[in-house]
Amino acid sequence: MEKQKKSGFIALVGRPNVGKSTLMNHLIGQKIAITSRKPQTTRNQIRTVYTDERGQAVFLDTPGIHKAQNRLGTYMVEVAQKTFSQADIVMWLVEPTTFIGRGEQEIAKKLRQLKCPVFLIVNKTDTVKKEAVAECIKAYRQIADFNEVVAVSALRSVNTDTLLDTVFRYLPYGPMYYDEDTITDQPERQICAEFIREKMMRCLNNEIPYGTAVMIESMKYDEEKNLTSVEAVIYCERESHKAIIIGKKGEMLKKIGTNARYDIQKFTGTKVYLNLWVKVKENWRNSEVSLKNFGYNENK
Repeated sequence: MEKQKKSGFIALVGRPNVGKSTLMNHLIGQKIAITSRKPQTTRNQIRTVYTDERGQAVFLDTPGIHKAQNRLGTYMVEVAQKTFSQADIVMWLVEPTTFIGRGEQEIAKKLRQLKCPVFLIVNKTDTVKKEAVAECIKAYRQIADFNEVVAVSALRSVNTDTLLDTVFRYLPYGPMYYDEDTITDQPERQICAEFIREKMMRCLNNEIPYGTAVMIESMKYDEEKNLTSVEAVIYCERESHKAIIIGKKGEMLKKIGTNARYDIQKFTGTKVYLNLWVKVKENWRNSEVSLKNFGYNENK
């Protein structure tokens, strides 16, 4: 008789820039979600799948919960909050500090209403002493109850195996939602578009990356050459931003493309030809039509 397996959905929630995407990438062992030091890097819910002999854990990475400044921001917060209701387990990621701001208080308020298990995950433990982690845990225990508390360093993969063990202890028995070789249900084009946007987040300073979106116009694979050809458009909100993205003699756009091509090659397992254009679409972050066109559609 085959051993019964466990399965379920685990939501990663928290304020922007606490390391949710980095942790999820390390848990599944492959880069799917983009990361950067800038807040609001993740805009959509991203599903990734970890399968082993124990069963299947489906991780739901969410945008950081923040005060929305435009329709895109409102969409991102709604995506994060909606994910709470889909989860068998919620993992709340925080940084190792005793300062608990208004944003954290709001998250704690929502978590107190949940009936599913809630884990407190103290991330970035490699940046502080053990005493600071202990003080952080003590402070957070005063504002919410947690089924488990796990201290990790997502960047250094410290305690991530322990976290996976803990997840499987709490997951219910159930069916496999995906084939065992599935890593994500994200469309290939969307992942590649996100890789390009990540490189802009890393290469460009100030507010420019927040006003950009990437759309893959075409993606074709030549089996004979083992070559994937990608045509992509970067949309920004102002002509002045377009000039900065392109850079002097096209140097910045070339840098973004070179860095993105490396990740796309690693992801597709093929050689990659990447062609980038930059176009202006004013105030797209407040346009419902543009948001849907760029894949930010809450009804999808």
